[in-house]
Amino acid sequence: MGMIQRWDIFKGLGGFKGIGQRLVNLVYPPSCIACSAALADEDGLCPACWRQIPFITHPFCARYGTPLPVDHGGMMLSPLAIADPPVFGRARAVARYDGIARDLVHGLKYGDRVELARIMAQWMVREGSDLLADCTLLVPVPLHRFRLWRRRFNQAAALAEGIGRQTGIPVGYESLLRVKATRPQVGLTRSERSTNLEKAFKANPVDLTRIAGARIVLIDDVMTTAATGNATARTLLKAGAASVDLLVFALVAKAG
Repeated sequence: MGMIQRWDIFKGLGGFKGIGQRLVNLVYPPSCIACSAALADEDGLCPACWRQIPFITHPFCARYGTPLPVDHGGMMLSPLAIADPPVFGRARAVARYDGIARDLVHGLKYGDRVELARIMAQWMVREGSDLLADCTLLVPVPLHRFRLWRRRFNQAAALAEGIGRQTGIPVGYESLLRVKATRPQVGLTRSERSTNLEKAFKANPVDLTRIAGARIVLIDDVMTTAATGNATARTLLKAGAASVDLLVFALVAKAG
């Protein structure tokens, strides 16, 4: 029997990994990633939690990705996008930063639940398909080294890793550096957030050839006022990127 045939049979049986996972599920039954209710399959939400995810669907702003009340057809822009266009090209998000979506972000960001990044990345791949179709490089929004040391991992990098694994798009984990230890953005106004992030980011000198001409999709967990997206996009465009878009898991609705 040839190697290909043996491999086909092995895949048909689910492989050792599949068998091992089934044994694990007998001991630790799959549960909802939000409320821990029992599930038939791993890495999912129960029906009750699924209904509580405030998914963003059409119509939404073509630039900020924020939901709009009425669909007039074609490319639609929010009042903010008309009055104050972002530095990045387009932004997309899975859901509004509310309810279960907010709980998942908090679990990943503050609760050390790194396993959430994989399922969150799956949803980001689906909702950001138009951005990822043209993307040549994923760049996670970086943390300053002091904050990274306290938190132990960068949630944006974990999401970028999951997206990269699913799409095959390379990830520039250190293409962008955070060189200024800024104040936390929570509680700051839109203008204060922009001021807080001035000169906070720098393109990594060793990655300049990788950035030059790249169609970059920035990855982050949440967009509030787009100040971080603007600051990072400005830095990458100045370094020679051909385009910069932004893909996040959740956004605060007032951002657009």
